[in-house]
Amino acid sequence: MQMLKPRNWTLFALLGAVVLILPLTSGAKAAGEGGAADLNAGLGFLYVAIILLAAKFSNLLERYGQPSVLGELLVGVVLGNLTLVGFQYFEPIEKDVIIRFLAELGVVILLFQVGLESSVQKMIQVGPRAFLVACVGVAVPFILGTVVIGPLLLPDLSFNAYLFLGAILTATSVGISARVFRDLAKLQTVEAQIVMGAAVIDDVLGLIILAIVRAVVESGNVSCITVSWIAAKAVLFLGGAIFLGKLLAPELGRLLSRINPGIGMKFTLAVSFGLIFAYLAQLIGLAPIVGAFAAGMVLEPVHFRHFNKPTVVYKVDESIRDASPEIKTAVTHVLDSLSHSHIQDLIKPLGYFLVPIFFVLTGMQVSLETLFNLPVLVLALAVTLAAICGKIVSGLVAGRVDKLIIGWGMVPRGEVGLIFATMGKAMGVISDELFSIVIIVIMLTTILPAPILNFLLKRQNAGLSS
Repeated sequence: MQMLKPRNWTLFALLGAVVLILPLTSGAKAAGEGGAADLNAGLGFLYVAIILLAAKFSNLLERYGQPSVLGELLVGVVLGNLTLVGFQYFEPIEKDVIIRFLAELGVVILLFQVGLESSVQKMIQVGPRAFLVACVGVAVPFILGTVVIGPLLLPDLSFNAYLFLGAILTATSVGISARVFRDLAKLQTVEAQIVMGAAVIDDVLGLIILAIVRAVVESGNVSCITVSWIAAKAVLFLGGAIFLGKLLAPELGRLLSRINPGIGMKFTLAVSFGLIFAYLAQLIGLAPIVGAFAAGMVLEPVHFRHFNKPTVVYKVDESIRDASPEIKTAVTHVLDSLSHSHIQDLIKPLGYFLVPIFFVLTGMQVSLETLFNLPVLVLALAVTLAAICGKIVSGLVAGRVDKLIIGWGMVPRGEVGLIFATMGKAMGVISDELFSIVIIVIMLTTILPAPILNFLLKRQNAGLSS
């Protein structure tokens, strides 16, 4: 009899442990509902472990040239729909408050990482193009949903429902595109910077449109003062965050380095900065990810100059002690960049822990059951086509870049679209049928961009190398 290889024994042991543990979760849950908070915490630990282990199966797709984020989304879809075959042990994960919080924290950390790898200067360079991309990417889907697709395909719904459909189609969830750009080391490209900048502006414009639609539904009209105030708050936050951040970050860094110049304090400064900005963004009605992204852009190498530097930086510092002033200035600039990249390296383990939770949980919110209703599915595919085209055309105004990369980078709706749809349903504007259609649209526009962006970026690489 042929012996199993060690790696096969490990796999069987892992699967066996999961099979033995999962049936116990229902009993533990019942005990937890009886007042045993420690059991609820224990279940939370188990859920996190299951999500992280399941997310690692996404690495299988990397062997075929696909980004790991696609695998994490698909793993979530599988876990969230096992109830269709009678396997209900994963169902509590999606509703667990702690898991949902960790998922929200994960996407905030992801956008903070993206901000760290971006810069205000680069955003200013692509600013006009990002603004045009955002404007087209909001206006075209909104018009398509409100005036064309809604009345044409869903003639029995109210005009308020069409308004909400248009608002839902304007949403852009930058987390998925940002992850693909990061996985392929493409965040420094012009296309990535335009998409990131446009996504921030898109969030502001989407917030304004949602506020207008909500006011129309609730009161039948909306004032210019209300719209102007919402827009002013968003612009003032972004401008104020960058301005105040550049003033406060150096002083805060100097103060904390006097208390302790070690790596722990350096990590604390960076993460706290991102979380505070995320809170301030939500405080004025913006998405927390906008604040986290702004915080990452604000933090620069000079803000960490007073902390202990990586060993390689110390060695280079000693070797240029007797060099000319010009050489010292040039090398110091490079060393500052190395210190800044050290911050990115410190944040990475936190991202490895939290970010997969967000994408797996996003996938779990996709209900495959809606696909079994053929009329709903056909309508959803038509709306999805409009949703994709409405964003892809935004790349046409991006200038001399790969317009398809820009367009597909703006396609994902993700959690932003879900928030819009849930709000519309809670207000009684969106029917169950329309909500099912929207869920399918969000599902497809969440999953499709990852492999397509991956293909387009690799094609771009091949073209540059040739």
